[in-house]
Amino acid sequence: MSPFWGHLAGVMIVLMMVSFIGIWIWAWRKYHKPVFDRMAQLPMQDDDPTVDPTQEKAR
Repeated sequence: MSPFWGHLAGVMIVLMMVSFIGIWIWAWRKYHKPVFDRMAQLPMQDDDPTVDPTQEKAR
């Protein structure tokens, strides 16, 4: 294996690590908390506007 490929692999790993850390920091900013809190509550909501309660089968 030539040194070029070793350097290329090292650069790619550093770029991927910096991207991961950047996305992690972006996601954990306080600016995004209200949106993420709303999205976290979506599975708990029973109101589905696309389902007609009169057509729903008995469970």
